[in-house]
Amino acid sequence: MVNILFFKLTVGFYFLGTVLFLWYLVSKKEKWSRFSIWAPAAGFLTHSLALVIRMVETGSLPVVTLHESMAFFSWALVLMFLLVEYRYRIQVLGSLILPLAFLSILSMVVFPAQNNPLDPNVQVLWLGIHTTLTVLGTVFFTLAFVVGITYLIQERLLKSKRLNTLYYKLPSLDVLDDLNQRSIYFGFPLLTLGILTGVLLNIFVKDVYFTWDPKQTLTLVTWLFYLIMLHGRLTIGWRAKKAAVLAVIGFAGVVSTFVGVSHF
Repeated sequence: MVNILFFKLTVGFYFLGTVLFLWYLVSKKEKWSRFSIWAPAAGFLTHSLALVIRMVETGSLPVVTLHESMAFFSWALVLMFLLVEYRYRIQVLGSLILPLAFLSILSMVVFPAQNNPLDPNVQVLWLGIHTTLTVLGTVFFTLAFVVGITYLIQERLLKSKRLNTLYYKLPSLDVLDDLNQRSIYFGFPLLTLGILTGVLLNIFVKDVYFTWDPKQTLTLVTWLFYLIMLHGRLTIGWRAKKAAVLAVIGFAGVVSTFVGVSHF
């Protein structure tokens, strides 16, 4: 199938991008930064074509199954990286984001899709909206996780006074903290809308608001965690290292939420 061919090309481009960005991370030559960005950009193009073809073939948003959600997550994560790179010029983030995008799309290509039939009462459009919103929220939280790790690395370099090649490639702590904050500000409303649409689906399909199954419970715990984190940022002033650490911790809940989001 044509979309599978484009997905395989995407895997190749993302793998190349991962190698180039990791090499840029340890290399002392800045010229690698000019080459690194083209691989994910090309992969994003083939990835977009694959998703469009998939949408035409199925007649629905390509996010209904976990298999499709993994592909959409990878696509949205690379898009996020390209936008951040355009706005902030933080190419070093590609060393962390591209491996995540590569592993996500690789799992979609390597492991066969499971043909689990949907509940006949589930409206595919609403399921697609629910999944899309939740996955987009997950992408922003993933960015917060990556930025949090970068912040902790930069802070450690500063404290140890190890002003090596990596230090000069990393942005300032203020820039990283600002990006962390923006990621949470955008991710939380999207996750909230994803949960609300999931509640509506539950009411329509099962005639209950909440079933307390492990997936929904983990999603609620994750939402509460980021609510507390957001409240702390807005009122108590949780910033800098504390915010970075919380963003890294919260990613565990994000992974659990993402894995379960398409299993309705």
